[in-house]
Amino acid sequence: MMGCIIGCMMIMSCSGSRPDNLGISGDRLADCPKSPNCVSSQATGEKHAIPPFTYEGSKENAFSRLKNAVTALNRTQIVEERANYLRVECTSAILRFKDDLEFYFPEENIIHVRSASRLGYSDLGVNRKRVEKLRQMFHQQSSPIDNRPSSEF
Repeated sequence: MMGCIIGCMMIMSCSGSRPDNLGISGDRLADCPKSPNCVSSQATGEKHAIPPFTYEGSKENAFSRLKNAVTALNRTQIVEERANYLRVECTSAILRFKDDLEFYFPEENIIHVRSASRLGYSDLGVNRKRVEKLRQMFHQQSSPIDNRPSSEF
């Protein structure tokens, strides 16, 4: 019985350490590993590829809307924020596994996204579902100023 308790405690604390390849390098987020537990808008392979977010209006407004969407999700914490980059740690409900979620704002009106599990092989589609949920939340927050014709500015 004691062995089972210790084993469960070890699993519960296995959130994995932060990968050292996160961030922007040469206008790119890190490539996804070969395992299917990662999605990226800069990936070319079908199993990892996901469209970037798009927006109209200012980068600052889009960044603010994205932060609002991210902080509205349960078990998420913004851990790094720069003018063109946001990194978030997402924690699973039961086993407390950590996933890394990154957003990169290049010059054009898109937001590149990467979401990857730190541990394991398959994520059962959790990263893709998270990104699509955030995309929906981000677009639902579209402010009136972002939808005005440019002649109104």
